[in-house]
Amino acid sequence: MAEDREAPDGTVVGVGNSVSGGGFHAPVVQTGTFSGGVHTYYGPQEPSGLPPVADWPQVDRADPIAFGVRRTRCIGDEPPLLPYVGRDCDAVLEERVRTAARSGGLVLVTGEPLSGKSRTAWAAMRTTLPVTTRFLGPGAGTDLRGLPAVLRGRGEDRCVIWLDELEGHLGDHGLTPALLAELVRLRVPVIATMSDEAYDAHRFGGQARARVLVGVDPVELSREWTAEEQERLHEASEDRRLGDAYHWSEDSGIAAFLAVGPELWDEWWWARRPNAHPHGHLLVRVAMDLARCGTDDTAVPSSLLRELCALYEPEVAQTAQEPFADALAWASEVRHGVTGMLVPGEESDTWRSFASLHRDAVSRPDAPPVPLGLWLRALEVVQEDPELTELVVECAQSELERVADGRPEVGLVLGRLYEATGEAQHAEDWFRHSADAGGVEAAGIVGRALANRGQVVPAITYLERAAEAGDADARTDLVLLLADRAVYWLDRLGESGDEGAQGVADMLRALVKTPPDTVKE
Repeated sequence: MAEDREAPDGTVVGVGNSVSGGGFHAPVVQTGTFSGGVHTYYGPQEPSGLPPVADWPQVDRADPIAFGVRRTRCIGDEPPLLPYVGRDCDAVLEERVRTAARSGGLVLVTGEPLSGKSRTAWAAMRTTLPVTTRFLGPGAGTDLRGLPAVLRGRGEDRCVIWLDELEGHLGDHGLTPALLAELVRLRVPVIATMSDEAYDAHRFGGQARARVLVGVDPVELSREWTAEEQERLHEASEDRRLGDAYHWSEDSGIAAFLAVGPELWDEWWWARRPNAHPHGHLLVRVAMDLARCGTDDTAVPSSLLRELCALYEPEVAQTAQEPFADALAWASEVRHGVTGMLVPGEESDTWRSFASLHRDAVSRPDAPPVPLGLWLRALEVVQEDPELTELVVECAQSELERVADGRPEVGLVLGRLYEATGEAQHAEDWFRHSADAGGVEAAGIVGRALANRGQVVPAITYLERAAEAGDADARTDLVLLLADRAVYWLDRLGESGDEGAQGVADMLRALVKTPPDTVKE
């Protein structure tokens, strides 16, 4: 309160006042005795665009993907978020969340990009806090100065603040030491994540923002999963996607495999447009399809990828505007600090597709089919490896036998595959399947096989079909077979006393150099 004082000229000037028997509460004065002049001042109010706590969702209704947890690969009606697979740090993290829920404070999870920080922190929050806890996940840069005032009006509600990528929430208008202290006083937990790089940049070096992190012991998460974590993943692998991650994640990391996969597929699929990267798209597709054929992680030279593009019509016609070197550079460019769509092999200038791409292609009903000609080329790629050779044939069985009916070209490919692996009977069965469906090349193959076994009548039927379709080899084989057949019956006629028949038989025999009586019925 301002008190009145006497000036030198005798006038009374109000220069001060006093308050007794009361107290000061923010902009409100409560007093028992008030004297002197009254002057009202309005200081700046703390800004707040934050909704009241009553409008915050309950934590069990908050969408984790909307608040920073990466969606995983999903096909059809699969949920976009996988079942959580426990990490070794879960027990420590959950205990810290419980402590913060009782006393307030910051719980921080750090780690490499795509190590699963957000998913792990979210799981700890959902496991530990009551489902009725009110949840606030402000976007980066949100002004948080009014948060204490909002929280003071919460009533009996429990609350939690979620700050994914904490570096986006630091600064004078964000999470400051003073604000964190007030949240501790209000017993409100703050659960946050931060990359290792961001933590290094903000924790050390004497910056003012570092004071928020002082005294906070982060829970560190590695992109590399321990043996115990992998075992838990294996136990959960009845989910197709978790099973793929267990078997195919390799050096990229399990969380990265699950999280980067959708991004790579979407980018690859979008690149097929003529004004994007149609050549790069096709190179990746060739590598994907080779893996789908059973070559697995076999890397092949870039020159072979380029050559095999010719099997893809009409896609190959759209690649002319994108130079091969540019296409290869785009396809192999590392994304998200993890991997390219094409992954380098051990030998120079060899490549294979990132595993999640071909695993998605196997699972997606709308994925384009593997060109038939690629199955035979895939067999060439792995011909030095008996196990992979067998795997290519098994994959062909699975993919092609169910679509072979009425398609002679499919039966021909299956026959060639079985022939290459020494399964003669399966090969002949599929060649005959192709021939009976109208396949010209297979008809010639079947006709020759029957002729070699002395089954002349059915052999002629198949060879005639191939010869009529223009198969030059079949025409030659048919002529020789018919000549042999004629010699056989001329010999039989000569045995009946027809001298002229024997002469004709000798003439034909000389032409085709066929010894007598070698052609069977």
